[in-house]
Amino acid sequence: MDIRSQVSMVFHLDKCIGCHTCSIACKNIWTDRKGAEYQWWNNVETKPGAGFPGKWEDQDIYQGGWEKKGEGIALKGAGKRKSLTNIFHNPNLPVIDDYYEPFTYKYLDLIESPAGDDQPTARPVSLITGKPMDIKMGPNWDDDLSGTPDYARNDPNLQKLSPAEREAMFQLERMAFFYLPRICNHCLNPACLASCPSGAIYKRGEDGIVLINQDVCRAWRMCVTACPYKKTYYNWHTGKSEKCILCFPRIEAGLAPACMHSCVGRIRYLGVILYDADRIEEVASCDEDQLVDHQLDMLVDPFDPEVIASAAENGVADSTIKAAQRSPVYKFVKVWGLALPLHPEFRTLPMLFYVPPMLPVMASLSDAKNQEQSKKMSKIAKFWDDDWLYDTSTDELWGTIEQARFPLKYMASLFSAGDEGKVADRLKKLMAVRMFRRRETVGDISEEKIRGVFQDTGLTAEMANDIYYLTSLAKFDDRFVVPAAHREQAIEMMNFTGDTKGSTGFGFKEKTAERGL
Repeated sequence: MDIRSQVSMVFHLDKCIGCHTCSIACKNIWTDRKGAEYQWWNNVETKPGAGFPGKWEDQDIYQGGWEKKGEGIALKGAGKRKSLTNIFHNPNLPVIDDYYEPFTYKYLDLIESPAGDDQPTARPVSLITGKPMDIKMGPNWDDDLSGTPDYARNDPNLQKLSPAEREAMFQLERMAFFYLPRICNHCLNPACLASCPSGAIYKRGEDGIVLINQDVCRAWRMCVTACPYKKTYYNWHTGKSEKCILCFPRIEAGLAPACMHSCVGRIRYLGVILYDADRIEEVASCDEDQLVDHQLDMLVDPFDPEVIASAAENGVADSTIKAAQRSPVYKFVKVWGLALPLHPEFRTLPMLFYVPPMLPVMASLSDAKNQEQSKKMSKIAKFWDDDWLYDTSTDELWGTIEQARFPLKYMASLFSAGDEGKVADRLKKLMAVRMFRRRETVGDISEEKIRGVFQDTGLTAEMANDIYYLTSLAKFDDRFVVPAAHREQAIEMMNFTGDTKGSTGFGFKEKTAERGL
């Protein structure tokens, strides 16, 4: 057993309001430089939607992540041999149009234009070439109702749905969407790290944050190809690759990352997870239908004496172990079983987990007249059938999970490698908490029904109250349990090696003497 610590995150999708405050906070701090205009280390996508960059989930196009090869795994679009053949032409790289060409407006034209009969306009100009351009796409182009049906219908996760299910999701009266915030997953088996020919990408031992050393990066851009989440970007001005650094200077100071600190919906949670590094290869190379279970099994109990002893042998500080015991991420992922990884089939073992959205309860269409009226209003009447109808309405307030507005196939394609049962289990637990709290506050649900729901989901009244508190009432320190930074150990190591400079992995150098250390 090789126990290590990892700073991990949970995003509660039922609480995200799509305000993009997190994206702007990250943009203002990290990517407001020349060459990084198009980069959004944190972005919020609308689902269904093509995402950023377009169709990033379709690895037939981008060849990202790992694939099973015999008893092991291999990089899909990168690696030693593939990197050599693609060194001068990599067809799997996203181009600027897959993101968007960054632009601004010539605002001075509004105030410096000579007097005339026409109203002056501020023409859009490219931030790359400086020339006038036509805006064709932006970072949130498929925002809310997915921009246009052309963008929404390009969502790769819709491919597993039947034609009726796909089209029903775009009926105005049944329109449903949710927001999917994304940052770097700081994976346990990062494909970007494995693909880098120059060894510039590394995973910090103390907290598992994946960084790119700007001094070592040689702009091969294999990391951009290899990352299946497309969270590594190429800076065209500096000739270096860049990515989310999880605001590690803030974490080392005991603060939450900027995107999490600024989150209006309070959807984000951060904490320490302890995992068994001996199992990484075994888990990453297992069969696809076992990926989620095996990844969750890797995450170990921070209260287990054997785990604590093994972690201590690896140099994990007592304060980090205590942070793992208080971690809200551990509760959501392991204790309550509410959160799942995004696209586990990429085999990178991502350390960002999502609580699937329940979405609002729908009204019931009970009488035949309303059903007939809906058929007439629908633009897809050919999919309505007397024998079978994709109907998401319910006869009571607490409908079954199978009647949710989003088909389980779609949610399973995102969060469980196609296993609908795992998504259904999470949604049933969320529904059980709602029902329990409604009984506590309104009292119109019988105690017998609550007992039955708890028996089906494995929850207890205490667990339901804890979930309710951490979801709805939690204070800042409950949502972000940041481990203490032991800078004195890093200084001892630097003194031992005789190195007076430290590299942040993002290109910033400093002398310890200048910091008064």
